[in-house]
Amino acid sequence: MTTSGAPARQLGFFTRLLDDAPPAERYRLALEQIERAEAAGYDAIAVAQHHFDGTEGGLPAPLPFLAHAAARTSRVQLTTGVVTLALENALRVAEDAVVLDALSGGRLQLGFASGGSPTAFAALGLDFAARREIFETHLAAVERALAGGPVTGEEGGPLLYPPGGTLGQRIWIATFSLPWAIEAGRRGHGLMLSRTQPRPADAPEASLAELQNPLIDAYLEHLPAGVPPRISVARSVFVAEDGDRARTLAAAGLRRAPFVAKTLGTDPADAPLAALLSATDAHTGDPEDVRASLAADPALARATHLSFQVHSMDPPHQDVLRSIDLIATDVAPHLGWAPTGGPR
Repeated sequence: MTTSGAPARQLGFFTRLLDDAPPAERYRLALEQIERAEAAGYDAIAVAQHHFDGTEGGLPAPLPFLAHAAARTSRVQLTTGVVTLALENALRVAEDAVVLDALSGGRLQLGFASGGSPTAFAALGLDFAARREIFETHLAAVERALAGGPVTGEEGGPLLYPPGGTLGQRIWIATFSLPWAIEAGRRGHGLMLSRTQPRPADAPEASLAELQNPLIDAYLEHLPAGVPPRISVARSVFVAEDGDRARTLAAAGLRRAPFVAKTLGTDPADAPLAALLSATDAHTGDPEDVRASLAADPALARATHLSFQVHSMDPPHQDVLRSIDLIATDVAPHLGWAPTGGPR
């Protein structure tokens, strides 16, 4: 899946902090999973942000959480996957980000998106219909501040402190849309693609790769000359030595996930596992099973950064830890990844 002379692929562990536990315990378990990923040789970890909905995502404040993760790790990149920038004060995000980057030794990766929850926008007094325009304005403010420009946009205005350093070169844009894939390329940022995304009405049976490959094409077409591509492709992956155990746990998790019934259009309790996996774009089984299903994904084959998460299967914590190990030893090396962070 890689060619001679191609840059080394990066491997990331992504969590939505959805373990079946109260909030503080969710955070403790996620931190243990992050530490396990670093020990296994992963290059990066990522956390999602969700407001007012603990069933969809367990973390509204990714930067404070990543600051704690920074103190518990020494090497992995710390990724926001994502900050919903349209909901935030852009300059306060930039200030928090540069402090975290300084504390972590330059390990922060800033993923941004416009947001997809009308409830969150309404609760924060914002117009969901205007989210893309707000996002573009806020992104420009963050870019300017991190690049050392006046935060007011006026010559002679105050500057960001601490200064942004190279953090502005570590921005990623997460999107389902062609216009923002183009914009990510034009601005020289990384492109973040999701573990799943809605199918258009005119192509309900389209594969995830069929939706994402045009975004990658557009991103690469508009990337400035000399700027290396950064393409992060996320996938839902749960691996166990015993494939039957993996499938049993995955089926149980998918059948209790709140959004699966809507995605399927039927009761998940009555759906076979194959239908559940197809509807959620998930991969499970023993290492050989998962290697085969991921190797058949042409969008994943184009990634510079592999990002794996257990959501929406959400198996028990100890099984997540073992899956983290197995991905590093028995899956990702077959996808063109090799550990660079020292001995595991």
